[in-house]
Amino acid sequence: MIAASNERVSVFGIDIDRVTLDTAASRLTDWVERGDRTCRYVVTPNLDHVLLYQKNSALRQAYAKASLVVADGWPIVTASRMSGKPLPERVAGSDLVPGVFSEIERRGETRSVFLLGAAPGVADAAAAVIHSRWSNVNVIATYSPPLGFEHDPKETLKITNLINEKSPDVLVVGFGAPKQEVWLQRYHQQLNVSVALAGGATIDFLAGRQTRAPKWVRKLRLEWSHRLLTNPRRLAARYVRNAFSLPRLIIQEHLSQNASSNAGRGIFRDKKTVS
Repeated sequence: MIAASNERVSVFGIDIDRVTLDTAASRLTDWVERGDRTCRYVVTPNLDHVLLYQKNSALRQAYAKASLVVADGWPIVTASRMSGKPLPERVAGSDLVPGVFSEIERRGETRSVFLLGAAPGVADAAAAVIHSRWSNVNVIATYSPPLGFEHDPKETLKITNLINEKSPDVLVVGFGAPKQEVWLQRYHQQLNVSVALAGGATIDFLAGRQTRAPKWVRKLRLEWSHRLLTNPRRLAARYVRNAFSLPRLIIQEHLSQNASSNAGRGIFRDKKTVS
C-alpha cells in the first residue's frame, strides 16, 4: 500500500488529503478528544461531486473551508496516480463514519453522535444498529428535516438549536451533495460540535435501507455496479453522465499537469493540512 503523508494534492482541481481510512478515522477521533467544539467538517468527493464542483461556486467554497477532504471514488484515486504523489486509497464516507465509531470504541471513551438527515425513521433505525455494534457510541438525537428546509430560515434555526442543545461530539449529515456540504460550510461556525461529516447515504447504509456491495466487489472497484443494480431509477442517469464526462476530465487533468510542469511547478501541490 502507498504510504500517506500529511499533505494535500490537487486532483481535478480539488485539494484532497493524502490519508488512508485508518489515518482519517484516527485524525477525526483526535479532534473529538480535544473537545474544543470548533466544528471541523469533512467532505468526501466522488466523481459526481467533481462534476458538480466545476459549476457550483458554493460547493467549491465548502470544499475550500473543509478541515478534511478525502477521495470517495476510484476515478479520483486513479487520476492521482498519474502523478508522482498518488492518493493512498479510496476513503468512502460510508466507510469513514463506521471507521470513526470503531476508533472511538478502540480508545474506550464514550462519545455522543447526532444523526441529521435521511427519510423519517431511517436515522432511528441507524441509531439502533450503531448502539448494537459500538457500545461506546451513543446516538443522542436524530432529526429528518422536511423537504426544502434549506430555504426556510426558521427551520434552519430549529436545526441548529437542536444540535446545540444536544452538543454532540460527532454530527453525521445525510442531505446528499451538494446540499450537505454547502449547509455545513454556511452553518458550521454556529454549531457546538467537535466534528461533522458530510455522510451522503451513510445513514441509509447503517439503517440497512441501502446495501453496500460485498467486499470482493469493492476490492474489484465495482461498487458502482452494485449500487446501479440496486437503485437504477435514482442512479442510472448520474452514472451515464459520469461515464461520458470522465474521459474529458482525464484529458483536462493531463493537459493541466503538462502546463504546470512547463511552468516549473506540478499541479499536484503540497498543502499544509489541519492538524
